[in-house]
Amino acid sequence: MAAGYAELLRTRHAARLLVGTLIGRLPNATAPIAIVLFTRAEGGSYSLAGALAAAYGVANAVGQPLLGRAVDLFGQPRVQLPAAVVSALGVVWLALAGTGSAVAAYAAVVVAGLFTPPLEGGLRALWPGVLGGREEKVHAAYAMDAVAQEVMFTVGPLLVTLFVALWSPAGALLALNAIGVLGALSVVVSEPSRRWRSAPREAHWLGALRSRGLLALLGAFFFVGMALGSITVAGVAYADDHGNQAVYGWLMAALGLGALIGGVTYGARQWAGAPERRLRMLVALLALGYLPLMLIPGPVAMTALAALSGVFLAPALACAFIVVDRHAPAGTVTEAFSWLVTFFGVGAAIGTAVAGPVVELGGTAASFGVASVAGAAALLVLMVTQRVMATAVPSRAVAGSSDGVSGGGREVASEASSAG
Repeated sequence: MAAGYAELLRTRHAARLLVGTLIGRLPNATAPIAIVLFTRAEGGSYSLAGALAAAYGVANAVGQPLLGRAVDLFGQPRVQLPAAVVSALGVVWLALAGTGSAVAAYAAVVVAGLFTPPLEGGLRALWPGVLGGREEKVHAAYAMDAVAQEVMFTVGPLLVTLFVALWSPAGALLALNAIGVLGALSVVVSEPSRRWRSAPREAHWLGALRSRGLLALLGAFFFVGMALGSITVAGVAYADDHGNQAVYGWLMAALGLGALIGGVTYGARQWAGAPERRLRMLVALLALGYLPLMLIPGPVAMTALAALSGVFLAPALACAFIVVDRHAPAGTVTEAFSWLVTFFGVGAAIGTAVAGPVVELGGTAASFGVASVAGAAALLVLMVTQRVMATAVPSRAVAGSSDGVSGGGREVASEASSAG
C-alpha cells in the first residue's frame, strides 16, 4: 500500500504539490481552535469565541467556490497567492486589534475566511496533468489526498497547542498563517500550477452548479458532513457522561485512525466499474458504521467503534473526488471541487448545531443517532439520483476523455507525462 503512494510521490512535482497544499491549508484546518484559544486569552466569552469561529467558517464556505471560479477563469497563481496573503492579513488584523471591538473582530475573521485560497480544489485539478492523465494513478492520488487530509486535521490542532505553549495564542495565529502563505507560494510557483489552464468553459451564471450530477453529489455530501459534525458534539457528551474529557480525544483520534486505514487500503488497489455505483456502496457502509455508536458502550469498546465508523470516510471522499471530476462541466473543475468543500463544511456546521439540542432532549445515544440519520440521508440522495448521476460529462471524465486528462490538466499533460 505504502509502495503505491511512494511511487506517486516520486512523480515529478507530485510531492511538492501535495506537501505545499497541505501546508498552505494549515491556517484553515487550525482556524476554529486557534480563534477560540485566542478569544479566550483576550478575555472574550465562550459565546464570542464560538461565534467568531462560526463566522470564519461561514465566510470560508462562501469564499471557496467563488475563488474556485476565479481560479478557473484566471489561473492559479493570480488567485491563490493573493488570496492567501489577504486571508493572512485578516488574521494579522485580528491578532493586533484583539477582541475588544466585536465588530472589528468579526470583520477580521470574515476577511480571513472569505479569502482562504482554494488550494484543495486546485490540487485536484492539477493531478491529471501531473500524472499524465493515467486514470489509475489519478484515482490513487485522490485516495492519497483523502488520507493526507486526515493527517493534516490530526496534526493541525497539535501544532496550535505547541505554538501556544511556545509563544501565545496570538503568536500561534500569526505563525500558522505565515506558514500557510509559504505553502501557497510553494504551490503557485511550481511549473504545473503556472502552466495549468482550465478547459474552455461555457458562459453560465451557475458555473459548475448547472451539472445535475454534481448537484446530487453535493447534496449527499452535505449529509456526510452533517454526520461528522454531529459526532464532534456527541463525542463531548459521551466524555462528559464518563467524567473524563480525555475520552473525547481518544474518540476523535480513533475516528481519524479509521479513516487513515480505510484511505490507505482503498488507494492500494484499482477499482473496476462506475465510481458512482461504488460511491453508493461506500456511503452505505459509512452509514452502517455509525449505527453501533448508538450502543454507547464503555470507553475502550466505544473507541474501537469510533475507529470502525471512520474506515469508509476517506474512501468515500476519494471516490467522490472522481465523481466530481466526471460531472463538473468543462472549465469549472476547481470551482466544482470547491463546492464539495463548501457543502461538506456547511453540513458539518449544521450537524454540530443539531446535535447540541438533541443531546439535551434525548441524551448521548440520540446525539449519535443524528450521524446515523444523516448517513442514511446521504445514501438516500445517491439512490434517488442514480439516473442523474449515471451519465458523466464526457469532456470532464478522466476515464472518458480522449486524451485521458481531466479538463484543465490537458495543457501540462504531455510534459508531466514525459517528466514523470
